[in-house]
Amino acid sequence: MTIAKEQAAWFAETFSILAGNVEQAILGKRHVVELVLAAAVTGGHVLLEDFPGTGKTALARSIGQTIDGVSSRIQFTPDLLPGDVTGITVYDQKQGTFEFHAGPIFANIVLADEINRASPKTQSALLEVMEEGTVTVDGVSRPVGSPFLVMATQNPIEQGGTYRLPEAQLDRFMIKTSIGYPDDAATMRILQGAATVKPPLKGIAGTDTILTMAEMAREVYVNPLISDYIMRIVDATRRASEVRLGVSVRGALALSRLVMTWAAKSGRTFVTPDDVRDLAVTALAHRLVLEPEAEFDGVTAVAVVGQILLDVEPPRENGTA
Repeated sequence: MTIAKEQAAWFAETFSILAGNVEQAILGKRHVVELVLAAAVTGGHVLLEDFPGTGKTALARSIGQTIDGVSSRIQFTPDLLPGDVTGITVYDQKQGTFEFHAGPIFANIVLADEINRASPKTQSALLEVMEEGTVTVDGVSRPVGSPFLVMATQNPIEQGGTYRLPEAQLDRFMIKTSIGYPDDAATMRILQGAATVKPPLKGIAGTDTILTMAEMAREVYVNPLISDYIMRIVDATRRASEVRLGVSVRGALALSRLVMTWAAKSGRTFVTPDDVRDLAVTALAHRLVLEPEAEFDGVTAVAVVGQILLDVEPPRENGTA
């Protein structure tokens, strides 16, 4: 069943309202805000990698405030333990039973701040919950919130005392993006409002609204030629000479699902090749593992995906049914 035009129009309007609310806190970064919201609606997770002071934490907090659900923040440090994330089972002497104390991962939106500062053992505590939406402690699996979004941040320039995220965990992030510095106009507005204490953003959409939008996005029509286009792009990443490990099937699925949400937020009932080109770098580049020689020569995963988009010919049809 394909989404109706009226539903697509409602989706686009609601999405625009959500993005506009978040943009009150993150000035001049509409595209990044829309990327993160699209991942949230699609049911994916977001990795924000950027320099200090660009608003990574503020963006994650603003998303949590806009979506009126349960949000939490975990400051990752070298001494953080897996139980500090997932929760632990404690023995109650009075009752003579074990009681589970839920960790901060049990929320709708979880900000994992500076995720690469925690040990690999603690980082791996997120693997199951990011993939399956459940946490297993002492052999008992417990579901987390729905919808569920992990927004992780990391600083690309301070590598002392950090642990690089393994490929298996990077592959579980639907997108990787950066905010970047604001332009002159946005910076001026920020400076002029520096003395004003801004209240928290109002929650304007409940979790039920996000789940409804997710259901609608899954009904956006994807022409088989679009799916073939995505497949050819993914296959090209695996055959590129600079790449040691190409995009996984999980990565191809993530891009396929994300473009459906991207089409709906544009008010369309179908995906176009432009949707794929708009999102391919953000959804695929962080999944590539480059050859050491290529990295030494200054080749980046973003450049590889960008070149593939130039080499792989898109379908001539526009994705309509």
